[in-house]
Amino acid sequence: MADDICIIRSMQTEQINHDPAHTFMNTGTAINGRPSMGAWINYGLGTESDNLPGFVVMTSVGGRNPQPIASRQWASGFLPSRFQGVEFQSTGDPVYYLRNPDGVSPNGQQRLVQTIRGLDQLRNQTVRSAEIETRITALEMAFRMQTSIPDLMDVSDEPRQILEMYGAQPGDGSFASNCLLARRLAERGVRFIHLYHRGWDHHGDLVRYMNTCCELTDKPTWALINDLKQRGMLDDTLVVWGGEFGRTPMAQGNKGDVGRDHHMKGFSMWMAGGGTRGGITYGATDELGYSSQENIVHVRDLHATMLHLLGIQHERFSVPFQGLDMRLTGVEPARVVEDVIG
Repeated sequence: MADDICIIRSMQTEQINHDPAHTFMNTGTAINGRPSMGAWINYGLGTESDNLPGFVVMTSVGGRNPQPIASRQWASGFLPSRFQGVEFQSTGDPVYYLRNPDGVSPNGQQRLVQTIRGLDQLRNQTVRSAEIETRITALEMAFRMQTSIPDLMDVSDEPRQILEMYGAQPGDGSFASNCLLARRLAERGVRFIHLYHRGWDHHGDLVRYMNTCCELTDKPTWALINDLKQRGMLDDTLVVWGGEFGRTPMAQGNKGDVGRDHHMKGFSMWMAGGGTRGGITYGATDELGYSSQENIVHVRDLHATMLHLLGIQHERFSVPFQGLDMRLTGVEPARVVEDVIG
């Protein structure tokens, strides 16, 4: 798939430990409580689906040291909470309480939802609360999801060659299954889909565990790109693949347990589809791979470029909060990386 991807080899970030680096990559700042990029996109562009959330998150595990992922990585921050990501569970029902308990019919539940909505609307005429509006929206969405989620999860309509291409075993919670579900979510109009694979923290035994993680992720990643492409969806779908930082070019550990430490001065990510230029590399580090030197791309630049590809001018996309016009790209300079755009 090399001809379909653009590899950025000169990434830089500002945080060197996992949790703050996750937060910086996903929200544009290491300060907790800011909106995630998925929430920003959900807020700015809305969703094309009436029956599914506009922002869905799925996680998988496989490899070494599966670092925890805090829910603030997909939170809405100071934006109304209806724009936050909805986490789908990896196994079993993707959302809790999907099925009605015994004795509750769909018509009965619909009447209950309508009654609660009426009470909430009556209360909101007095207090004008964004959170009450969120609650109204969430109850209605939850009711519609009881129909849409089973259809989403039923992959019996997928040809066997598609399942084999991904290496997916439906319901196993793997990265492969999540990639297949991501394509199905995109087909149904979900605006922003975030997949996390936990298990890349290779401070030791590098070869063994890189083989493990790559085996779990390379094939389904290739399958996702090709599946989107053959369905005519890749041109309209931006795929971004990478981690929260890089790893050092020098070894960590002893000869029998060689690994790599965290590194923020030079690392790689790649993008595909959504208006990017395929088949290119952009930027470079020094000869040791230690520090980005050519066409440096800061995380804020990545965010600015993503927003641009989605039709948003990052400098104008702001929300007033605590006396400031807050943006995903912050107040520091950020540029759109024009050379990676087709």
